[in-house]
Amino acid sequence: MSHPPVSPPFVDEHSVAIEASRDAVWPALLRMVETAAPGRFARFLGCVDTEASGPRPFAVGSAVPGFHVVAVDEPGELALAGRHRYSDYRLIFRLDDLGPDRSRLRAETRAAFPGTLGRLYRMVLMGAGAHAVATRRMLATVRRDAEASGVR
Repeated sequence: MSHPPVSPPFVDEHSVAIEASRDAVWPALLRMVETAAPGRFARFLGCVDTEASGPRPFAVGSAVPGFHVVAVDEPGELALAGRHRYSDYRLIFRLDDLGPDRSRLRAETRAAFPGTLGRLYRMVLMGAGAHAVATRRMLATVRRDAEASGVR
């Protein structure tokens, strides 16, 4: 009997309130994910997924550099997974309805950092705050795009 893959340990969660409906935020989220990481960076880290592939709009199995889609529940959740030589990770975006024309986008990170090099990578990524900065930048990009779209 096959067992589902075990999710890596929880790392953190960041969120942002957005003055737009979930229906307006969803396409902005998809646009950000399409352009979040360049293929050359994914290749440098040794990511399994190094280029965009699979169906659009996203479906299970779609890929972008650094990630592949493991779950889609439009417009509520987009779950991505990836692996490279230093980490096995998940990035789960969830959209909550906060009322008329208002929503919250959350980004949950889960990751395992195996071995000595993995632990060093975690220290650099987390200790220097690079992960938090990158995650907040992604959320801010989606917020600006969704609010600028004018779709309420």
